[in-house]
Amino acid sequence: MGLSWTEVRFFYDRGTGLFRRGLASLRTRGVRASWERVLKQFHRVPLDQRLALYLPQAEPFAPFAVPHSDRPVASIVIPVYNQFAHTLACLRAIAAHAPAAAIEIVVSDDGSSDETEAALAQVDGVRYHRRVQNGGFIAACNDGAAQARGKFLVFLNNDTIPQPGWLDTLLATFDSEPDVGLVGAQLIYPDGRLQETGGIVRSDGRAANLGRLRSAFEPEFSYLRRVDYCSAAAIAIPRELFESLGGFDTFYAPAYYEDTDLGMKVNARGLRVLAQPAAKVVHLEGVTSGTDTRRGIKAYQLRNEERFGERWASRLPSHPDHEMRSPRTTDRLYSRVVLIVDALTPQPDRDSGSLRLLNLMRLLREEGAHVVFVPANRAHDGAYTQALQLLGVEVWHAPFAKHPHAWLREHGPRFDTVVVCRHYVLREWLPLVRRFAPQAKLVFDTVDLHYLRERRGAELANDAALKRASERTKALELEMIARSDATLVVSDVERTLLAKDAPGAHVDIVSNLHHVHGRGLPFDERHDLVFVGGFRHPPNVDAVQWFVGEVFPLIRARLPNVLFHCIGSDTPPEIAALAAQPGVIVHGHVPDIDPYMDGARIAIAPLRYGAGVKGKVNLSMAHGQPVVATATAVEGMHLRDGEDVLVGGTPQSFADAVVRLYTDEALWERLSHNGIANVERHFSLDAAREVVRRVLLERR
Repeated sequence: MGLSWTEVRFFYDRGTGLFRRGLASLRTRGVRASWERVLKQFHRVPLDQRLALYLPQAEPFAPFAVPHSDRPVASIVIPVYNQFAHTLACLRAIAAHAPAAAIEIVVSDDGSSDETEAALAQVDGVRYHRRVQNGGFIAACNDGAAQARGKFLVFLNNDTIPQPGWLDTLLATFDSEPDVGLVGAQLIYPDGRLQETGGIVRSDGRAANLGRLRSAFEPEFSYLRRVDYCSAAAIAIPRELFESLGGFDTFYAPAYYEDTDLGMKVNARGLRVLAQPAAKVVHLEGVTSGTDTRRGIKAYQLRNEERFGERWASRLPSHPDHEMRSPRTTDRLYSRVVLIVDALTPQPDRDSGSLRLLNLMRLLREEGAHVVFVPANRAHDGAYTQALQLLGVEVWHAPFAKHPHAWLREHGPRFDTVVVCRHYVLREWLPLVRRFAPQAKLVFDTVDLHYLRERRGAELANDAALKRASERTKALELEMIARSDATLVVSDVERTLLAKDAPGAHVDIVSNLHHVHGRGLPFDERHDLVFVGGFRHPPNVDAVQWFVGEVFPLIRARLPNVLFHCIGSDTPPEIAALAAQPGVIVHGHVPDIDPYMDGARIAIAPLRYGAGVKGKVNLSMAHGQPVVATATAVEGMHLRDGEDVLVGGTPQSFADAVVRLYTDEALWERLSHNGIANVERHFSLDAAREVVRRVLLERR
């Protein structure tokens, strides 16, 4: 069957439009940027890199209800003009996956002539507002906002299909991030490709979507990021802020560039505009206004582009030009860009080193820096990777992260500081960093001094082979220290050791980093003993075996009902077998350890060798849970025996300390109070802030 005249006209308009825009792009952007735009149009996203989406079935209309509250937290404002089938799909999607937040839905009808008014009268919960005459997108949005009662305004196009969890994620961003003025959802095409993760404004005033026609899984579009603006197809903004800015500016009536202008105004207020990729919304772009900028409402896009450029001319010179590649276009919105490389993605519920690194990233972000993270194994680690992205960390992983050589060649010029954790990771990355990021300060984060821990383990085992291995580790670690611009250790004990072993090195302390959680349950509501520690760490295996074999029987003889809870990931057979001992419960990995921190009476840290600062001790103290430990476990932690902690070195002295603390409420209260104070003074984010500013954020 031949083409109809309508189809012929479509292809003619598309072809001539592309040709005209191509010539305009060559004149304004140059050859390179124009060619990149051409390639983007033909970029193919493999099916396995496209999102699986919720799309409601198209069914005949029947009355239904949407979530609604008389005291809404958020008011969803949906501007409509005809196209009822799309409005119906949008409302059905909201009803099918109702948000947890209290909401109202305000439909602002810009004079529809189809069945919109009659049908919406049968949708229970919708607040319907009809304008007297058609005024365009800006007028419909502003009128809808005037009807709203919620703390937040959420503008949502009627040609969208919100995905499950979208709204709660948008609203949670205002709680988790400071100084936020506007948050936009990630917009997805119905075929699963990316339409937009926020937008930037180029130096010539043109607005550009980030990620258009790419995979939504690509690292540069998968993290909470600062942007210049977000498309009003799906944004959230505090109602008071929107009103104080005058709403969407009628200077751009009837439509286009009003959302770009709003983003610029929010940024000018000193507030941040964020694109939240964890909030996903399908958008059928161009349903209402079309895509041809030569006719209809769409023609206002070119006029308003010029108006916008004139209004913001004084600010635009600081914006990126068309030659700047995508990953760097928003780096300018941060004070510094810091690359962190570690062996694996941090798993803060499994080991203290991961918690320290995660909180270091939080601290850097609090200081206005942008953090880029690359695990040396380049693996996407599921929920752990997603947690970093939700925090605002740009995480690179396979298949998008190439070999470190190729990846650093592309990204190296971005970084002001590069932090590499562990000597064996730095050994591989150091020459690449020096070549491809020569401007960056290179900081070696030891995590703990491996050679000190290995040497102590060898001495405890009286093993000559282990002693020789520790000397090889020492040589490698000291070499990395010598070749770095600065080195981080976790305790003054290690810094003092390096003053002797590496006297010319620049060494600073960034210890364990913790938030104080509070006191938990009172003394008389707490029971039992708890140990927390990952068992990939050999000192933890030795510690638990020693405690269960030699100490716990002495405790049970005097406290026969007390139980010992052993918590830790990667439980080896020799630890699992300890569950056969009376009173011993081996839990393995526990995703949420707060009930044990808040409910167990005493934490134990029976380490006989190791190095660095022990996260298990900090963690318990941050919950107001007193600790009984060996001297090794509290080394370098500014703790006083009998005031902040109880220390025992032999099975009998350790058992005596546990029994004494378990039965003495006044002693327990003193240690609980002093432990929290110790964490606040030495192991909080504020305690490390000055060193982080000086070592990681000052320019070379």
